[in-house]
This record gives sequence, C-alpha cells and structure tokens, in this order.
Amino acid sequence: MSDHADTPPRNNTTTTTTTTGSGGNTGLAFIVGILVVVVAVIGFVVFGGAESVSGNSGDDVTVTIEGAGDAVDDAGNALQGAANAIEGAAEEATDGQ
Repeated sequence: MSDHADTPPRNNTTTTTTTTGSGGNTGLAFIVGILVVVVAVIGFVVFGGAESVSGNSGDDVTVTIEGAGDAVDDAGNALQGAANAIEGAAEEATDGQ
C-alpha cells in the first residue's frame, strides 16, 4: 500500500458569483419622463401660460344685463320687507318679557 502521509490535505472551496442585470428599467424611466413632460405642459396651459383663444389677453370683463332694473328693485324691496318683519318679531319677543 501507498503512504498517505505525503499528500497534502484537500480543502474544498465553493465560489458563487451573482450578477444582476440593470437595464430593464430604461423603458420605465423613459415612460415616466414622458409623463412628467405632459403634466408640465398641461399645468402650464391650465394655470395661465397660454393666451386666450380669441387673442385678447385683457383681464377686463364687462357684463350687461338689460331689463334687470325692475327685478333688482323688487328684490331690494322684498329684502327690506323681510328685514322689517324680522325687526318687528324681535321687538315683540323682547317686549313680552
């Protein structure tokens, strides 16, 4: 038989290599970038960055309602009558105590 004392001891080693792939998120980053640009453009238009369609960028608005004078007078008279009725009810309630 052979002598085993001359052979060096064997060490068992295991090497594990793990690789991760990056590059699968490139398409997602591109889509998110497009969405950010679209939202920025919509925000610019909505919050006053664009001129009006008619080309007038003035802030003055004039509204004229014809024939509303009688209705306004009637509403004023109705409000005055309601105020007088409330005042009369309040005086009656306080006189009784």
